[in-house]
Amino acid sequence: MISEWLARVGSAIPRGFSRHYILTLLKEKPMTGKEIIDKATAQTEGRWKPSPGLIYPLLGRLLDDGLVVEDDNSRYSITKKGLSIIGDLETLNGVVQKQLDVMLRVGTIGKALATDLIDRVITIGTAISSNPDAISREDRSKYRQFLQSELKKLDEQESKHKSRTEKVDVE
Repeated sequence: MISEWLARVGSAIPRGFSRHYILTLLKEKPMTGKEIIDKATAQTEGRWKPSPGLIYPLLGRLLDDGLVVEDDNSRYSITKKGLSIIGDLETLNGVVQKQLDVMLRVGTIGKALATDLIDRVITIGTAISSNPDAISREDRSKYRQFLQSELKKLDEQESKHKSRTEKVDVE
């Protein structure tokens, strides 16, 4: 998964990715900072080796935000609050992916819309992941409802388009 993504984007890691990546790893199991670095390096086949200067300050911010806790063995674990943030991001990702799939089926116009949507989602995702407390649960819920509503509209349009193209004339 991660190595395919890195093959497309090269070494440029988007803002907020490291935070999300660490929380996702810690959702699987508790890890030390070194284990996080080693896992990232292994998963990307050496294309991305996050430095201790990136990982440890980020772990400190995650601790300050209450998204992770550290045990006596310097292992970090995700908290309920961290799981909630990951859950929200996974839900958002699922909704966006469905929208992108529909738009890409439309053709060239869909690709242009998808590119614009990706840019907007990255901006919103960065804002959410860089400071999750800045966005209230109510605002996240409203945004999620908006995305689901738009997805429903796209699904309805796609169904209408399919029914028009699937009609068969019977003589």
